Amino acid sequence: MSDFPTDVKYTKEHEWARVEGDLVRVGVTRYAVDQLGDVTLVDLPSVGDSVTADERFGDIESVKTVSELFSPISGEIVEINPLVDEAPETVNEDPYGEGWFMLVRPSDPSQLDGLLDAAGYESFIKSIEG
Repeated sequence: MSDFPTDVKYTKEHEWARVEGDLVRVGVTRYAVDQLGDVTLVDLPSVGDSVTADERFGDIESVKTVSELFSPISGEIVEINPLVDEAPETVNEDPYGEGWFMLVRPSDPSQLDGLLDAAGYESFIKSIEG
């Protein structure tokens, strides 16, 4: 699988968003996971909480550091992935699959239009790696 799946949109903070019907699944990118190292804890909000685009919604901890997570879209959380709480290493193993974080009912789906596509995210990564 490519490091940059084409079925998701990306933020410059290294989160991804995948449209699934009228909901949006959110996770963190492979690039972010590779930078973090072994994930040891993911601190997420609760079902029913609201998230706001570009604002912090939780934290991800690894053996190296703690990083803030930023929502790619505004809306209400309708599901949290219990697997990342029970087995945080799932994020390392499958960040675009089983390692997702939350499912959001977006308040303004057009916010996704402002996110990067796979090619744009790949170019962004190349630009920050120099």
